[in-house]
Amino acid sequence: MDINDLRSITTVLGLLCFLGIVAWAYGKGSKKGFDEAANLPFAENDDQDATSKMSHPR
Repeated sequence: MDINDLRSITTVLGLLCFLGIVAWAYGKGSKKGFDEAANLPFAENDDQDATSKMSHPR
């Protein structure tokens, strides 16, 4: 086994990892979770006291 075999194995494992991530990201079950995560910055903050403490000038 020489360095070229190791490089080939690493390339194949990298491709398999990439394809696994793509399948997970575009799978049917992932859409709902990703949509919820995408809307988190727009969610209203119910704790007004915490935001007022963070926004005071120093």
